[in-house]
Amino acid sequence: MFWKFDLHTTSHIDKLLDKEDVTLQELMEEEDVLQECKAQNRRLLLFLSQDHCMQELVTLITREPPEDMEEKIRFKYPNIACELLTSDVNHINDKLGGDESLLETLYGFLEQQPPLNPLLASFFSKTIGNLIARKTEQVITFLRKKEGFIGLVLKHIDTSAMMDLLLRLISCVEPAPLRQEVLAWLNEEKLVQRLVGLIHTGQDEERQSNASQTLCDIIRLSRDQATQLQESMEPDPLLAVLESQESVEQLLKNMFPEEKSEACIVNGTQVLLTLLETRRPGLEGLMDLCSQGYERSYTVNSSILQGIQPHLKDFHQLLLQPPKARPFSRANLPPLPKAPMLTTIGLLEEPLGNSRLHVARMVASLLQASTPSVSQELCRLDTVDLLLLIGAWNRPDSFGHLES
Repeated sequence: MFWKFDLHTTSHIDKLLDKEDVTLQELMEEEDVLQECKAQNRRLLLFLSQDHCMQELVTLITREPPEDMEEKIRFKYPNIACELLTSDVNHINDKLGGDESLLETLYGFLEQQPPLNPLLASFFSKTIGNLIARKTEQVITFLRKKEGFIGLVLKHIDTSAMMDLLLRLISCVEPAPLRQEVLAWLNEEKLVQRLVGLIHTGQDEERQSNASQTLCDIIRLSRDQATQLQESMEPDPLLAVLESQESVEQLLKNMFPEEKSEACIVNGTQVLLTLLETRRPGLEGLMDLCSQGYERSYTVNSSILQGIQPHLKDFHQLLLQPPKARPFSRANLPPLPKAPMLTTIGLLEEPLGNSRLHVARMVASLLQASTPSVSQELCRLDTVDLLLLIGAWNRPDSFGHLES
C-alpha cells in the first residue's frame, strides 16, 4: 500500500528553474533558497554559478542600494546575496575564488571614498574572509598583486569590518608555510607601524579605537598561535615588531604629544596592557576551536619594559593632570567635579577619569612584571602612593559613572 503513493516532492525552487526566463531576483524571493543552496541542489548551483548571476550577487554586496527603495527591503537582496556567496558550497567557492573578474568587482568595494556603508562592509568582509579560509592560495595571490590593498583597508579602519578582515588574514591562512608567507607580506607592508601611527591625537577617535583593538587582537592571536604551533621555528614577524622597543617607543611618542587627548592615552595604554599580559584565559572567537578555557602564560619581553620605563614620569604626570575628556552631551552630563585637592605629592584637580583608570591598570601590570629598574622608578616617583591617595579621594559613588 505504501508504494502506491508518490512521496517525492519537488521544491518550489525546482519549479521556478523550469521556467526559461527565471531571474536571480525571483529565486532570492524564495524563503528556502539558502537552504536549497546549502543542500547543494545541483540545478540551483548551476544557475547561481553562471557568470551573470555571480556578477549580480557580487554587485549586490558591493554597491549601495537605491536610496528611494523602502528601507525595510533596501538591504534584503544584499543580505541574501552575502549568505549565498558564503554558504560554504564548493561550487560557489570555486567560481568566486577562481574568477579574477569577480574578485576585481569585490575588491572595487575598497576603492570607494570613506565612509563605507557598515552593512555592506560587513557583507564584503564576510565574503572575502570565507574565501581566505576556503580558496586561500588564489585569494592571497590576488591580494598580494594589489599594491595598495593594506592602505585601502587602513583607510577604512573606522569600519569594524576592516578589523575582521585583517584578523582573518592573520589567523585563517593554512597551511603553516603559507601563513608565514602572509605574515611576512603584512610585515613588509609595515602593518604594525601603520596601525601604531593611527593611534595619534590628530586621528579620528573611531579610527584610533579600531587600530588599538586590532593591535591587541594581533598580539593575542600571534601569541596563541605561537603556543599551538610550537613545531614552527620561525618567529611571528608581526609580534616581533609589536614587542620591539622601537614600536613601544613610537606608540608612547604618539600618546604624549604637547597637546594630549584622553582617547589617544586610553587606546595606546590598552595596547601596552595587552603587551604586558602574562596570564589570561584562552581566546574566544577566531581561536575558540583551539582553546579549552585554560589559562596561558607569557613572559613579558624586556624590550617592552625598556620602551616604557623612560615614560613612567609621563604616566605619573597623567595621574596629577589627566587630559580633558570630550564634552558629554547635556543628557548624560556627569556630576560637577570635586574641588582641587592639595597633597604632599601634588595637586589633584579632577576625579579619577578614564585616563587615570588605565594608568592605574598599567602600573599594576608593571609591578606584576617585577622588573627591579621599573619598580625602583615607580618608587622614586611615588606613583603607588599617589594612586592610593587618588583611590581614597575617589569613593565608588563619585566615579562609578566614569569607569563605564
